[in-house]
Amino acid sequence: QVQLEESGGGLVQAGGSLRLSCTGSGRTFSAYTLGWFRQAPGKERTFVAAITWDSSSTAYADSVKGRFAISRDNAKNTVYLQMNSLKPEDTAVYYCNAARFGYDYWGQGTQVTVSS
Repeated sequence: QVQLEESGGGLVQAGGSLRLSCTGSGRTFSAYTLGWFRQAPGKERTFVAAITWDSSSTAYADSVKGRFAISRDNAKNTVYLQMNSLKPEDTAVYYCNAARFGYDYWGQGTQVTVSS
């Protein structure tokens, strides 16, 4: 069982930056692939970024490539999402995800609002 808690969301102007954090519980947290997803009002939840357990590989949605960066610190059971050059269309609730062997765990989400 893994419990996830996101933080770092807020209101920012277009062009600004935010760093989201997600801290997890559980002895095997470091073994999970970790990711970020987002859900805008009235839309489905979509993939943003992911990172393997050892940080050897990352993946990004095309819409955030070159602007967002995912990283993790297994010693702190934390995954980060650095978001730069934010756009109004990045406005959404951002969710942290931990996945391993077909099991998925989700945080409760943190709101990111980008004003134009």
